[in-house]
Amino acid sequence: MKKIVNEILKEEVYYEKLENGLDVYFMPKPGFTKKYAILATNYGSNELEFVPIGEKEKIRVNEGIAHFLEHKMFEQPDGGNAFDKFSKWGASANAFTNFTMTAYLFSTTEYFYESLEHLIDYVQTPYFTDENVEKEKGIIEQEIKMYNDDPDWNVYFNCLKALYVNYPVRVDIAGTVESIYKITKEELYKCYNTFYNPGNMMLFVVGDLEVDKVMDVAKKSNHYDVQKLSNEIQKFYPEEPESVNKKEIVAKFPISIPMFNIAFKDNNVGIKGNELLRKEIVTEVLIDMIFKKGSALYENLYMKGLINENFGAGFSSQVDYGFTVIGGDSKEPREVKRVIHEYIEKCKSEGLNKDEFERSKKKKIGNFLKYFDSVNFIANNFISYNFKGINVLDYLEVMREITFEEVVERLNSHLKEEFSVISIVEPK
Repeated sequence: MKKIVNEILKEEVYYEKLENGLDVYFMPKPGFTKKYAILATNYGSNELEFVPIGEKEKIRVNEGIAHFLEHKMFEQPDGGNAFDKFSKWGASANAFTNFTMTAYLFSTTEYFYESLEHLIDYVQTPYFTDENVEKEKGIIEQEIKMYNDDPDWNVYFNCLKALYVNYPVRVDIAGTVESIYKITKEELYKCYNTFYNPGNMMLFVVGDLEVDKVMDVAKKSNHYDVQKLSNEIQKFYPEEPESVNKKEIVAKFPISIPMFNIAFKDNNVGIKGNELLRKEIVTEVLIDMIFKKGSALYENLYMKGLINENFGAGFSSQVDYGFTVIGGDSKEPREVKRVIHEYIEKCKSEGLNKDEFERSKKKKIGNFLKYFDSVNFIANNFISYNFKGINVLDYLEVMREITFEEVVERLNSHLKEEFSVISIVEPK
Protein backbone atom coordinates (compact mmCIF):
# COMPACT_ATOMS: atom_id res chain seq x y z
CA MET A 1 0.00 0.00 0.00
CA LYS A 2 1.26 3.46 -0.91
CA LYS A 3 0.61 6.62 1.08
CA ILE A 4 0.33 9.87 -0.89
CA VAL A 5 0.71 13.00 1.26
CA ASN A 6 0.03 16.59 0.21
CA GLU A 7 1.67 19.00 2.67
CA ILE A 8 -0.12 22.09 1.29
CA LEU A 9 -3.62 20.63 1.62
CA LYS A 10 -2.69 18.62 4.76
CA GLU A 11 -4.41 15.63 3.16
CA GLU A 12 -3.26 12.05 2.67
CA VAL A 13 -4.49 9.25 0.43
CA TYR A 14 -3.79 5.53 0.75
CA TYR A 15 -3.54 3.61 -2.52
CA GLU A 16 -3.31 -0.04 -3.44
CA LYS A 17 -3.69 -1.87 -6.76
CA LEU A 18 -5.42 -5.17 -6.09
CA GLU A 19 -4.27 -8.40 -7.74
CA ASN A 20 -7.05 -8.20 -10.34
CA GLY A 21 -6.03 -4.65 -11.33
CA LEU A 22 -8.61 -2.58 -9.40
CA ASP A 23 -7.20 0.73 -8.12
CA VAL A 24 -8.39 1.40 -4.55
CA TYR A 25 -7.94 4.83 -2.94
CA PHE A 26 -8.88 5.90 0.58
CA MET A 27 -8.75 9.42 2.04
CA PRO A 28 -9.22 9.59 5.84
CA LYS A 29 -11.34 12.51 7.08
CA PRO A 30 -11.23 12.43 10.92
CA GLY A 31 -14.23 14.11 12.54
CA PHE A 32 -16.47 13.92 9.46
CA THR A 33 -19.79 12.15 10.09
CA LYS A 34 -20.57 11.55 6.42
CA LYS A 35 -18.78 8.73 4.63
CA TYR A 36 -18.75 8.33 0.85
CA ALA A 37 -17.67 5.70 -1.67
CA ILE A 38 -17.66 5.73 -5.47
CA LEU A 39 -16.83 2.82 -7.78
CA ALA A 40 -16.31 3.94 -11.36
CA THR A 41 -15.31 2.60 -14.73
CA ASN A 42 -13.36 4.55 -17.34
CA TYR A 43 -16.26 4.10 -19.76
CA GLY A 44 -18.87 6.58 -20.93
CA SER A 45 -21.22 7.29 -23.81
CA ASN A 46 -18.32 8.25 -26.15
CA GLU A 47 -17.03 4.66 -26.27
CA LEU A 48 -18.91 3.35 -29.30
CA GLU A 49 -16.08 1.60 -31.17
CA PHE A 50 -13.67 -0.79 -29.46
CA VAL A 51 -12.13 -4.25 -29.53
CA PRO A 52 -13.99 -6.44 -26.97
CA ILE A 53 -11.77 -8.20 -24.45
CA GLY A 54 -10.72 -11.62 -25.73
CA GLU A 55 -11.46 -10.66 -29.37
CA LYS A 56 -9.37 -9.25 -32.22
CA GLU A 57 -11.83 -7.32 -34.39
CA LYS A 58 -13.28 -3.92 -33.44
CA ILE A 59 -17.05 -3.54 -33.16
CA ARG A 60 -19.43 -0.57 -33.09
CA VAL A 61 -22.20 -0.65 -30.48
CA ASN A 62 -25.48 1.23 -30.32
CA GLU A 63 -25.58 4.81 -29.06
CA GLY A 64 -26.69 5.10 -25.43
CA ILE A 65 -25.48 1.64 -24.38
CA ALA A 66 -23.23 2.86 -21.52
CA HIS A 67 -26.23 4.62 -19.94
CA PHE A 68 -28.45 1.57 -20.61
CA LEU A 69 -25.89 -0.66 -18.90
CA GLU A 70 -25.85 1.62 -15.84
CA HIS A 71 -29.64 1.24 -15.56
CA LYS A 72 -29.44 -2.56 -15.78
CA MET A 73 -26.77 -2.95 -13.08
CA PHE A 74 -29.31 -2.36 -10.30
CA GLU A 75 -31.38 -5.39 -11.26
CA GLN A 76 -30.32 -8.45 -9.26
CA PRO A 77 -30.56 -12.19 -10.14
CA ASP A 78 -32.91 -12.77 -7.15
CA GLY A 79 -35.42 -10.30 -8.62
CA GLY A 80 -34.52 -7.58 -6.12
CA ASN A 81 -33.06 -4.12 -6.64
CA ALA A 82 -29.59 -3.07 -5.47
CA PHE A 83 -31.11 0.05 -3.86
CA ASP A 84 -33.13 -2.04 -1.39
CA LYS A 85 -30.17 -2.95 0.85
CA PHE A 86 -28.83 0.61 0.83
CA SER A 87 -32.25 1.84 2.02
CA LYS A 88 -32.27 -0.74 4.83
CA TRP A 89 -28.95 0.59 6.11
CA GLY A 90 -29.95 4.25 5.74
CA ALA A 91 -27.48 4.86 2.90
CA SER A 92 -28.23 7.21 0.00
CA ALA A 93 -27.17 5.53 -3.27
CA ASN A 94 -27.03 6.73 -6.85
CA ALA A 95 -25.27 6.27 -10.20
CA PHE A 96 -24.50 8.37 -13.26
CA THR A 97 -23.14 8.07 -16.79
CA ASN A 98 -21.46 10.93 -18.61
CA PHE A 99 -19.44 11.12 -21.83
CA THR A 100 -16.32 9.49 -20.36
CA MET A 101 -17.23 7.59 -17.20
CA THR A 102 -19.88 5.54 -15.40
CA ALA A 103 -20.02 5.64 -11.60
CA TYR A 104 -21.89 3.94 -8.75
CA LEU A 105 -21.86 5.62 -5.36
CA PHE A 106 -23.38 5.95 -1.91
CA SER A 107 -23.06 8.12 1.18
CA THR A 108 -23.98 7.19 4.73
CA THR A 109 -23.30 7.82 8.40
CA GLU A 110 -23.89 4.21 9.56
CA TYR A 111 -23.33 0.67 8.27
CA PHE A 112 -20.60 1.93 5.97
CA TYR A 113 -18.61 -1.29 5.57
CA GLU A 114 -21.77 -3.32 4.84
CA SER A 115 -22.78 -0.73 2.23
CA LEU A 116 -19.29 -0.77 0.68
CA GLU A 117 -19.35 -4.55 0.39
CA HIS A 118 -22.77 -4.37 -1.25
CA LEU A 119 -21.62 -1.64 -3.69
CA ILE A 120 -18.70 -3.75 -4.92
CA ASP A 121 -20.83 -6.92 -5.01
CA TYR A 122 -23.72 -5.64 -7.09
CA VAL A 123 -21.47 -3.91 -9.65
CA GLN A 124 -19.85 -7.34 -10.14
CA THR A 125 -23.20 -9.05 -10.69
CA PRO A 126 -24.55 -8.32 -14.17
CA TYR A 127 -27.95 -9.87 -14.80
CA PHE A 128 -29.25 -9.32 -18.31
CA THR A 129 -32.06 -11.37 -19.85
CA ASP A 130 -34.00 -10.83 -23.05
CA GLU A 131 -37.06 -9.98 -20.93
CA ASN A 132 -35.47 -7.46 -18.55
CA VAL A 133 -33.59 -5.77 -21.41
CA GLU A 134 -36.83 -5.32 -23.36
CA LYS A 135 -38.60 -3.96 -20.28
CA GLU A 136 -35.83 -1.37 -19.73
CA LYS A 137 -36.19 0.01 -23.28
CA GLY A 138 -39.61 1.46 -22.50
CA ILE A 139 -38.29 3.11 -19.32
CA ILE A 140 -35.32 4.70 -21.11
CA GLU A 141 -37.53 5.74 -24.03
CA GLN A 142 -39.60 7.81 -21.56
CA GLU A 143 -36.41 9.32 -20.11
CA ILE A 144 -35.16 10.29 -23.60
CA LYS A 145 -38.53 11.85 -24.46
CA MET A 146 -38.50 13.78 -21.18
CA TYR A 147 -35.09 15.28 -22.03
CA ASN A 148 -36.22 15.97 -25.60
CA ASP A 149 -38.92 18.20 -24.06
CA ASP A 150 -36.41 20.05 -21.87
CA PRO A 151 -35.25 23.39 -23.39
CA ASP A 152 -32.09 23.52 -21.18
CA TRP A 153 -31.01 20.08 -22.37
CA ASN A 154 -31.73 20.94 -26.01
CA VAL A 155 -29.92 24.27 -26.05
CA TYR A 156 -26.82 22.47 -24.67
CA PHE A 157 -26.86 19.40 -26.93
CA ASN A 158 -27.64 21.46 -30.02
CA CYS A 159 -24.58 23.49 -29.10
CA LEU A 160 -22.46 20.30 -29.08
CA LYS A 161 -23.98 19.25 -32.40
CA ALA A 162 -23.01 22.63 -33.82
CA LEU A 163 -19.43 22.33 -32.48
CA TYR A 164 -18.63 18.75 -33.48
CA VAL A 165 -18.75 17.18 -36.92
CA ASN A 166 -18.00 13.55 -35.99
CA TYR A 167 -16.86 13.18 -32.37
CA PRO A 168 -19.43 11.21 -30.28
CA VAL A 169 -19.76 13.99 -27.69
CA ARG A 170 -22.36 15.38 -30.15
CA VAL A 171 -24.58 12.34 -29.38
CA ASP A 172 -26.99 12.39 -26.42
CA ILE A 173 -25.62 10.29 -23.52
CA ALA A 174 -28.86 8.26 -23.42
CA GLY A 175 -28.79 7.67 -27.19
CA THR A 176 -31.93 7.89 -29.31
CA VAL A 177 -35.21 5.97 -29.13
CA GLU A 178 -34.14 4.16 -32.32
CA SER A 179 -30.66 3.22 -31.02
CA ILE A 180 -31.77 1.88 -27.62
CA TYR A 181 -34.36 -0.42 -29.20
CA LYS A 182 -31.50 -2.16 -31.08
CA ILE A 183 -29.61 -3.00 -27.85
CA THR A 184 -29.43 -6.72 -26.97
CA LYS A 185 -28.35 -8.60 -23.86
CA GLU A 186 -25.36 -10.01 -25.81
CA GLU A 187 -24.22 -6.47 -26.66
CA LEU A 188 -24.60 -5.43 -23.00
CA TYR A 189 -22.47 -8.36 -21.82
CA LYS A 190 -19.77 -7.48 -24.37
CA CYS A 191 -19.58 -3.91 -23.06
CA TYR A 192 -19.74 -5.08 -19.44
CA ASN A 193 -17.01 -7.73 -19.81
CA THR A 194 -14.72 -5.26 -21.58
CA PHE A 195 -15.18 -2.04 -19.63
CA TYR A 196 -16.27 -3.29 -16.20
CA ASN A 197 -12.98 -5.14 -15.97
CA PRO A 198 -11.34 -4.19 -12.62
CA GLY A 199 -8.23 -3.10 -14.54
CA ASN A 200 -10.38 -0.35 -16.08
CA MET A 201 -12.02 0.66 -12.79
CA MET A 202 -11.34 2.59 -9.63
CA LEU A 203 -12.75 2.68 -6.08
CA PHE A 204 -12.45 5.83 -3.97
CA VAL A 205 -13.51 5.95 -0.31
CA VAL A 206 -13.48 9.03 1.92
CA GLY A 207 -14.52 9.56 5.54
CA ASP A 208 -13.70 8.93 9.21
CA LEU A 209 -12.83 5.26 8.66
CA GLU A 210 -10.05 2.75 9.29
CA VAL A 211 -7.73 2.22 6.32
CA ASP A 212 -7.20 -1.51 7.03
CA LYS A 213 -10.95 -2.17 7.24
CA VAL A 214 -11.58 -0.31 3.97
CA MET A 215 -8.89 -2.32 2.17
CA ASP A 216 -10.09 -5.61 3.73
CA VAL A 217 -13.65 -5.03 2.45
CA ALA A 218 -12.34 -4.06 -1.00
CA LYS A 219 -10.27 -7.25 -1.22
CA LYS A 220 -12.90 -9.56 0.30
CA SER A 221 -15.68 -8.26 -1.96
CA ASN A 222 -13.67 -8.50 -5.15
CA HIS A 223 -14.67 -11.72 -6.87
CA TYR A 224 -14.47 -10.49 -10.47
CA ASP A 225 -14.14 -13.62 -12.59
CA VAL A 226 -12.72 -11.97 -15.69
CA GLN A 227 -9.64 -12.01 -17.84
CA LYS A 228 -7.10 -9.62 -16.34
CA LEU A 229 -6.33 -6.57 -18.50
CA SER A 230 -2.79 -6.87 -19.84
CA ASN A 231 -3.02 -3.79 -22.07
CA GLU A 232 -5.26 -0.75 -22.37
CA ILE A 233 -8.62 -1.41 -24.01
CA GLN A 234 -8.44 -0.50 -27.70
CA LYS A 235 -10.91 2.32 -28.32
CA PHE A 236 -11.51 4.13 -31.59
CA TYR A 237 -12.90 7.59 -32.26
CA PRO A 238 -13.74 9.23 -35.59
CA GLU A 239 -11.40 11.88 -36.92
CA GLU A 240 -12.60 15.34 -35.92
CA PRO A 241 -11.70 18.40 -38.04
CA GLU A 242 -10.68 21.66 -36.36
CA SER A 243 -13.61 23.46 -37.97
CA VAL A 244 -17.07 23.57 -36.38
CA ASN A 245 -20.06 21.71 -37.80
CA LYS A 246 -22.61 24.57 -37.96
CA LYS A 247 -22.37 28.19 -36.88
CA GLU A 248 -25.95 28.30 -35.59
CA ILE A 249 -28.72 25.89 -34.58
CA VAL A 250 -32.17 27.17 -33.60
CA ALA A 251 -34.99 25.20 -31.94
CA LYS A 252 -38.43 26.30 -30.71
CA PHE A 253 -39.98 25.49 -27.32
CA PRO A 254 -42.90 26.81 -25.26
CA ILE A 255 -40.78 29.26 -23.23
CA SER A 256 -41.21 32.96 -22.50
CA ILE A 257 -37.69 34.26 -23.28
CA PRO A 258 -35.04 32.86 -25.69
CA MET A 259 -32.19 30.79 -24.24
CA PHE A 260 -28.70 30.57 -25.73
CA ASN A 261 -25.42 28.69 -25.52
CA ILE A 262 -22.41 30.29 -27.21
CA ALA A 263 -19.42 27.94 -27.43
CA PHE A 264 -15.78 27.88 -28.52
CA LYS A 265 -14.26 24.61 -29.72
CA ASP A 266 -10.88 23.72 -28.21
CA ASN A 267 -8.48 22.24 -30.74
CA ASN A 268 -5.53 21.86 -28.36
CA VAL A 269 -6.43 18.24 -27.54
CA GLY A 270 -4.78 14.84 -27.06
CA ILE A 271 -2.92 15.80 -23.86
CA LYS A 272 -3.09 14.12 -20.44
CA GLY A 273 -1.77 14.55 -16.91
CA ASN A 274 -0.59 17.85 -15.50
CA GLU A 275 -0.30 19.39 -18.97
CA LEU A 276 -4.07 18.91 -19.35
CA LEU A 277 -4.67 20.16 -15.81
CA ARG A 278 -2.62 23.28 -16.52
CA LYS A 279 -4.61 24.01 -19.70
CA GLU A 280 -7.86 23.55 -17.75
CA ILE A 281 -6.85 25.93 -14.95
CA VAL A 282 -5.50 28.57 -17.35
CA THR A 283 -8.76 28.45 -19.34
CA GLU A 284 -10.93 28.64 -16.21
CA VAL A 285 -9.02 31.69 -14.94
CA LEU A 286 -9.42 33.33 -18.37
CA ILE A 287 -13.18 32.62 -18.41
CA ASP A 288 -13.56 34.00 -14.89
CA MET A 289 -11.73 37.19 -15.83
CA ILE A 290 -13.93 37.83 -18.87
CA PHE A 291 -17.38 36.48 -18.00
CA LYS A 292 -17.81 36.53 -14.21
CA LYS A 293 -20.50 38.64 -12.55
CA GLY A 294 -19.07 42.10 -12.05
CA SER A 295 -16.70 41.95 -15.06
CA ALA A 296 -16.78 44.81 -17.58
CA LEU A 297 -18.43 42.53 -20.17
CA TYR A 298 -21.07 41.30 -17.72
CA GLU A 299 -21.94 44.83 -16.60
CA ASN A 300 -22.16 46.03 -20.20
CA LEU A 301 -24.53 43.20 -21.23
CA TYR A 302 -26.59 43.53 -18.05
CA MET A 303 -27.00 47.32 -18.25
CA LYS A 304 -28.13 47.02 -21.89
CA GLY A 305 -30.81 44.53 -20.78
CA LEU A 306 -29.25 41.80 -22.94
CA ILE A 307 -28.78 39.25 -20.10
CA ASN A 308 -30.20 38.44 -16.67
CA GLU A 309 -28.76 36.74 -13.59
CA ASN A 310 -28.80 33.34 -15.36
CA PHE A 311 -25.72 34.30 -17.40
CA GLY A 312 -22.63 32.12 -16.83
CA ALA A 313 -19.67 30.41 -18.46
CA GLY A 314 -17.54 27.29 -18.00
CA PHE A 315 -14.92 25.08 -19.62
CA SER A 316 -15.33 21.34 -20.25
CA SER A 317 -11.92 19.64 -20.37
CA GLN A 318 -11.24 16.08 -21.52
CA VAL A 319 -8.25 14.34 -23.10
CA ASP A 320 -9.64 14.25 -26.65
CA TYR A 321 -11.97 17.23 -26.68
CA GLY A 322 -12.80 20.45 -24.87
CA PHE A 323 -15.01 23.51 -25.20
CA THR A 324 -15.98 26.73 -23.48
CA VAL A 325 -19.71 27.41 -23.14
CA ILE A 326 -21.39 30.72 -22.28
CA GLY A 327 -25.09 30.41 -21.54
CA GLY A 328 -28.09 32.42 -20.42
CA ASP A 329 -31.41 33.99 -21.36
CA SER A 330 -31.76 36.94 -23.71
CA LYS A 331 -34.35 38.57 -25.97
CA GLU A 332 -31.48 39.18 -28.41
CA PRO A 333 -29.05 36.22 -28.21
CA ARG A 334 -27.30 37.09 -31.49
CA GLU A 335 -26.59 40.58 -30.18
CA VAL A 336 -25.11 38.99 -27.01
CA LYS A 337 -22.82 36.94 -29.23
CA ARG A 338 -21.80 40.05 -31.21
CA VAL A 339 -20.98 42.00 -28.02
CA ILE A 340 -19.00 39.05 -26.60
CA HIS A 341 -16.88 38.69 -29.74
CA GLU A 342 -16.33 42.45 -29.86
CA TYR A 343 -15.16 42.44 -26.21
CA ILE A 344 -12.84 39.46 -26.78
CA GLU A 345 -11.19 41.26 -29.71
CA LYS A 346 -10.81 44.34 -27.52
CA CYS A 347 -9.08 42.22 -24.84
CA LYS A 348 -6.73 40.83 -27.49
CA SER A 349 -5.78 44.26 -28.81
CA GLU A 350 -5.69 46.23 -25.53
CA GLY A 351 -4.56 43.42 -23.22
CA LEU A 352 -5.94 41.79 -20.09
CA ASN A 353 -5.74 43.27 -16.59
CA LYS A 354 -2.96 41.68 -14.50
CA ASP A 355 -4.64 42.61 -11.19
CA GLU A 356 -7.79 40.87 -12.43
CA PHE A 357 -5.68 37.78 -13.16
CA GLU A 358 -4.33 37.72 -9.59
CA ARG A 359 -7.83 38.12 -8.13
CA SER A 360 -9.25 35.29 -10.25
CA LYS A 361 -6.34 33.04 -9.34
CA LYS A 362 -6.81 33.68 -5.61
CA LYS A 363 -10.55 33.07 -5.94
CA LYS A 364 -9.93 29.70 -7.58
CA ILE A 365 -7.46 28.69 -4.86
CA GLY A 366 -9.99 29.66 -2.15
CA ASN A 367 -12.83 27.77 -3.81
CA PHE A 368 -10.68 24.67 -4.24
CA LEU A 369 -9.70 24.65 -0.55
CA LYS A 370 -13.34 25.14 0.45
CA TYR A 371 -14.42 22.17 -1.68
CA PHE A 372 -12.21 19.88 0.42
CA ASP A 373 -14.86 20.10 3.13
CA SER A 374 -17.16 18.10 0.82
CA VAL A 375 -16.59 14.32 0.68
CA ASN A 376 -18.70 14.17 -2.52
CA PHE A 377 -16.48 16.74 -4.25
CA ILE A 378 -13.27 15.02 -3.17
CA ALA A 379 -14.31 11.54 -4.34
CA ASN A 380 -16.00 12.49 -7.62
CA ASN A 381 -13.22 14.83 -8.69
CA PHE A 382 -10.42 12.49 -7.62
CA ILE A 383 -11.80 9.73 -9.86
CA SER A 384 -12.71 11.87 -12.88
CA TYR A 385 -9.28 13.56 -12.80
CA ASN A 386 -7.49 10.25 -12.25
CA PHE A 387 -8.98 8.80 -15.44
CA LYS A 388 -7.35 11.76 -17.22
CA GLY A 389 -3.96 10.94 -15.70
CA ILE A 390 -4.22 13.73 -13.10
CA ASN A 391 -3.82 13.58 -9.31
CA VAL A 392 -6.29 16.16 -7.99
CA LEU A 393 -3.95 16.75 -5.02
CA ASP A 394 -1.54 18.42 -7.52
CA TYR A 395 -4.19 21.06 -8.34
CA LEU A 396 -2.94 23.77 -5.97
CA GLU A 397 0.69 23.36 -6.99
CA VAL A 398 -0.18 23.66 -10.70
CA MET A 399 -2.58 26.53 -9.93
CA ARG A 400 0.16 28.53 -8.21
CA GLU A 401 2.54 28.03 -11.14
CA ILE A 402 0.31 29.44 -13.90
CA THR A 403 1.32 32.83 -15.27
CA PHE A 404 -0.43 35.87 -16.68
CA GLU A 405 1.37 35.27 -19.99
CA GLU A 406 -0.19 31.78 -20.27
CA VAL A 407 -3.68 33.25 -19.86
CA VAL A 408 -2.99 35.88 -22.54
CA GLU A 409 -1.74 33.17 -24.92
CA ARG A 410 -4.85 31.07 -24.22
CA LEU A 411 -7.10 34.06 -24.96
CA ASN A 412 -5.50 34.42 -28.39
CA SER A 413 -5.43 30.73 -29.29
CA HIS A 414 -8.78 29.51 -27.91
CA LEU A 415 -11.40 32.28 -28.04
CA LYS A 416 -11.54 32.65 -31.83
CA GLU A 417 -14.68 33.60 -33.74
CA GLU A 418 -14.02 30.96 -36.43
CA PHE A 419 -14.29 28.20 -33.79
CA SER A 420 -17.44 29.59 -32.16
CA VAL A 421 -21.09 28.56 -32.51
CA ILE A 422 -24.45 29.60 -31.08
CA SER A 423 -27.39 27.42 -30.10
CA ILE A 424 -30.69 29.22 -29.53
CA VAL A 425 -34.02 28.02 -28.17
CA GLU A 426 -36.73 30.48 -29.15
CA PRO A 427 -40.30 30.76 -27.83
CA LYS A 428 -42.83 28.86 -29.94
